[in-house]
Parts: sequence; C-alpha cells; structure tokens
Amino acid sequence: MPELPEVETVRRGLQPHLEGQRIARAEARRPDLRWPLPPDLVQVLTGATVTALRRRSKYLLADLDRGGTLLMHLGMSGRLLVEGAGLAGFHRDPSILPRHDHVVIVTGSGTTITFNDARRFGMIDLIREGEAHPLLAHLGPEPFDPGFDTGYLAAAFAGRRAPVKQALLDQRIVAGLGNIYVSEALHRAGIDPRRAAGRIGKERIAALTGHIRDVLRDAIAAGGSSLRDHRQASGELGYFQHSFRVYDREGASCQTDGCAGHIRRIVQSGRSSFFCPCCQR
Repeated sequence: MPELPEVETVRRGLQPHLEGQRIARAEARRPDLRWPLPPDLVQVLTGATVTALRRRSKYLLADLDRGGTLLMHLGMSGRLLVEGAGLAGFHRDPSILPRHDHVVIVTGSGTTITFNDARRFGMIDLIREGEAHPLLAHLGPEPFDPGFDTGYLAAAFAGRRAPVKQALLDQRIVAGLGNIYVSEALHRAGIDPRRAAGRIGKERIAALTGHIRDVLRDAIAAGGSSLRDHRQASGELGYFQHSFRVYDREGASCQTDGCAGHIRRIVQSGRSSFFCPCCQR
C-alpha cells in the first residue's frame, strides 16, 4: 500500500493540474472499485471547480466549490495519471492498460486525470458538506503537525505493552505511517521494533519523532518508493527504495557506522519487519 510519501508525491504532482481547475467532464466506467462508487459521482463532479487538493494520512482530498470533497485512496495498484497536450515530462507507461481506467476527469484546460487501478483495491467516495467521513474520523495527528512531538508520543506510548512498531502503525496514534517508513525510522533511531512501546524513554522518543520526520522528508524528496506499482503523477518511478537501510535487505550488512551486524527479517502482526539486532535495542 502507498504510504504518506507516495501519496504526498502524487498530490504534489497532481496539484498544478487539478487545483483551481473546473471539471468539464467526468466519467465512471464501472460502478465500483473496492466499494461501490457514489451513484451521483459524475453529476457532482461535472461543472465543479477544485478549490484545494489536500492529503490526510494516505488519502487524497479534492475540495469542491459547490461544497463537499472528493476522497480518493490508491489501494495496492491505484494510479492517478495526468495526460494532455503540452505536458512536458508526463508520460503513460505502456504497461498501464486502458482497460483499468475506471474514473476519468477532464478539466476545462483539457488535461485528463485518470484513476487507473488494475486490482481495484483503491476507493473513491464523496464527503458531503458538513459530514465527517468514517475513514477519517479517528485518525491521529500527521507526523509533520506541531502537535506530533515528544510529549504527545510519550503519552500515546505510556503503558502500552504492544511492540513499538505495531504502535506506530496504528493510524489512531499517528496518521500516514506504514511498514516501510516505520522500519526505516526505527533503525535510524536505534530502537528494536519488538520493544514494548511503553518501555521507551523520553529521550529515545524525542529522537524517534525527529527520525520519523526525517525519513518521510527524504522519501518525499525522492518521489516515494516504487516497489511494484507506485508511480508519480508524471509517470516516473520513485527512487527512495535505493536508500533503504533495512527494509527488504534481509542478510545485508547494517549501514550504521561502526556496526558489524546484518539485517534480520521477522514477522510482526502478519507483516515483515526488518531491523539490525546489533544496533537496534
């Protein structure tokens, strides 16, 4: 699943082509993705102007001038493709098949934005004006929010016997983190993913909050991580996967200065965790 850096990368690439644009035409080519599409999706979008394109956790939100918001999640294989005359640097990979183009938006400037999803694990919904969407209702703070600090995370961890990795994947504690970037941040902070969250001292929590932000900034700057399906809005691959210190590096040498350890893989809550047993404690 795309995590915060991948979704933010897509948002930034899409923003100049959608924000402030009037939707001249919208088309839904099937009635559902992971869940049914809103029956009035085309009617609501056609003629609306996108006033802002935001991200919340792993979701994209396009605010509409007539009230309400278009909510999108890319799922495992979803992509938002941008195409149009004169868009230098944008291309469509031939492997992205048109039969998986499920929702199409054409702006007044002639740009086409297509939600393509081969596996159909993505979703599109409408948030009605004045309503709260259940998928967003219980999300914790964003990692870049001022409120996500040492005091907040220490309070969130207090008394928790669950492993710290599991705690950081809990979207109610912090929004947007996933398996890759939690593994990378814990390695940078020197914290074993198996350690109980409630047994981590404040000094180490302070370092961890900084490393979470740093690894996310580095990944966003690199266009995210392209392991299988992620593409930037331009069609380009992300390349942060070339900077992984632990993720998917089982058996490789640890990159921490002075550490002679090797990366180990274990399974936690059904997910692979990668860490160095020598320098992560």
